[in-house]
Amino acid sequence: MIEQLFNAIRNRETETVKKLLNEHPNLVQEKDAKGFSPLVFATYFGWEDIAEIILAYPQDINTRDAAGNTALMGVCFKGRKDLAQLLLNHGATVDAQNKMGDTALMFAVKFGHENITRLLLENGADSTLKNQQNLTALDFAKQANATILMEILQQHG
Repeated sequence: MIEQLFNAIRNRETETVKKLLNEHPNLVQEKDAKGFSPLVFATYFGWEDIAEIILAYPQDINTRDAAGNTALMGVCFKGRKDLAQLLLNHGATVDAQNKMGDTALMFAVKFGHENITRLLLENGADSTLKNQQNLTALDFAKQANATILMEILQQHG
């Protein structure tokens, strides 16, 4: 059943996703072989419409994939501010850390997403958190010589 749901998500078959979740609401808590939940999988593809369908069902919005990444981390890596806002509106933990200690803010900064960096900071992201390499989001901005991101982080620091 979970494979059927993941195929429907992959193919953006919203009606099939709705039908499967109506019949089997606990599927939102299942994971595939890579540790992806339906929410992580939908946000990976950038399907906001499907993510909204999935979010209508009770679940841990901060569930993690095999690397310890949450859906919020994934959309910050990919630069999807719309999905980041959606997840934050549904209670995603802004400062969750993956197995390497990276946060959504670190991903936004690493990949130069100024708008998401601002969004996360406005939602209380802690710019002083360090990963396992003892690096902060500001350190990543400095490594990339991203002047605007450095300024944004220093204003919120």
